[in-house]
Amino acid sequence: MSPSDESTNGSRCSSCISSDNDGNDFGKSDEFTCKQCKNSDSKSKSKSVNDSDKLRRIIVASVKGFTIGTGLKGGLAIFSIVARFARRRRSSPQSRKTGEFSNSEAIAMGIKETLRYGLFLGTFAGTFVSVDEAIAALAGDKRTAKWRALFAGLVAGPSMLLTGPNTQHTSLAVYILMRAAVLASRCGIKSKRFGTICKPLTWKHGDLFLMCLSSSQILSAYILKQESLPSSYKSFLNKQGGKDLSILQGVKDIATAQPFTNLRAIEKYYKSVGVDIKLDPTMKVPCTIIHGNESCVKHGVTFFLQAYKRALPVYVPVYLIPALIVHRQDLLKKQYSILGKGLLGTARSSLFLATYCSSAWAWTCLLFRTFETCNIPLVAIATVQTKAILITYHC
Repeated sequence: MSPSDESTNGSRCSSCISSDNDGNDFGKSDEFTCKQCKNSDSKSKSKSVNDSDKLRRIIVASVKGFTIGTGLKGGLAIFSIVARFARRRRSSPQSRKTGEFSNSEAIAMGIKETLRYGLFLGTFAGTFVSVDEAIAALAGDKRTAKWRALFAGLVAGPSMLLTGPNTQHTSLAVYILMRAAVLASRCGIKSKRFGTICKPLTWKHGDLFLMCLSSSQILSAYILKQESLPSSYKSFLNKQGGKDLSILQGVKDIATAQPFTNLRAIEKYYKSVGVDIKLDPTMKVPCTIIHGNESCVKHGVTFFLQAYKRALPVYVPVYLIPALIVHRQDLLKKQYSILGKGLLGTARSSLFLATYCSSAWAWTCLLFRTFETCNIPLVAIATVQTKAILITYHC
């Protein structure tokens, strides 16, 4: 055998070498390779491809998380800063609060919060995918399928600290917990062990019923016990609820059968908006407190239009900015489809929030006038937002 043949055989498996020694296809070893060599080559190539795919998945998850985080928080920050500029332009320098942030400080804070949220979501997504892929590679994909995601989520959870060590995100944590509960309930429905327990969740309008109960609790607290709500959520409800705090206090007084403490403040508020009213301390139905001299029907219509205008700035950054970031590569090809879906989502969610808020006051007036009284049970019943949820449910 020539030296060239020996060097060729030395780089192949024993089957190829023995085949050459037997004289089979001698001199054609470079053209023909045994199945064992082919399998070995294909496995090594497949392994390298899988490793590159895993690395690519980790990078893509991190980048997407960062862009979504900065898009959402940045969009909200932009609208907040624009609203701040408009508000400061309308107000006089004497009416501004002492110790209030300057415009430059507000912009710097918005940028800082945007980057923090981007780092949080990017790190969360990257850590989750990294741990998930590592466990699957070390312990097997199928063997760890039932618990791998749970463990990866536990490891990725502390990344929320990147938003600030002294910053609490109770609302975000509760939202994530509720989404996890929804996912767990869906898994429970398919489970043989927990299927019976989760059977009520399969009812056709079970989600509608749960949403109505949640609405009753939230809006009852908004009217009767605002101190039980987180400050950020309370601020959101006060803005979208569209009523001055003096009005809410008046409704609370009559619902809890307490003497009125601020009728003069309510009259002063209405006078500041051009409505001159005189409230009766012996009233049993607080419709005059809620909407002044307007009728209940007219108030329902005007409040809905105002509520829709207030809701639009909330959802524009939620839908459009992430769409522009995530689908930026398809904007030139599918710009009408992407923007159309964003506008439709904005309009639909704004319709939900506007109906949610306006129907609360509409049902309040209807029940109070029907029963000619105002008490806590009627407030709770009035805030069950069946109409708002049904509109969203059937859209």
